[in-house]
Amino acid sequence: MSSPILVLDANIIIRAVLGNKVREYLIKHCETVDFFTPDVCVEDAEKYLPLIFKKRGISATLPLQIFSHVKTLLQIIDHSIYQERSREAQQRMKNRDLRDWEPVATALLFNCPIWTEDKDFFGVGVPTWTTDQIHVFFNSLVAITESV
Repeated sequence: MSSPILVLDANIIIRAVLGNKVREYLIKHCETVDFFTPDVCVEDAEKYLPLIFKKRGISATLPLQIFSHVKTLLQIIDHSIYQERSREAQQRMKNRDLRDWEPVATALLFNCPIWTEDKDFFGVGVPTWTTDQIHVFFNSLVAITESV
């Protein structure tokens, strides 16, 4: 049986670097869940993290080391792979934030939910989880494993 897949949006990757809760979930569940993210989400995190560090007056050294570690927990999906679902994803996002179609395309391709804090993903026909409720997703996996 293959592992369940969860697509991470860029804001979740950033939260994994800046805080403990998301990173702890990733570390705890990386053996039982495949954490996928489109390449553009990693690029966004790489772009915005230094700006956040600067704004908060934080030295970037440790957070960038944490970012490197977080990336090892992810399977980064190349544009050439999720591109095949781009048209459908863009159609679903057209009345929201069209710049966010890549996580939707990835979720459609792998038939899995998205972990995000971005409300633009809600109601586009792809299951979504937020950090305050992601424990339900992880607990359901434990329940399924225990019943097998």
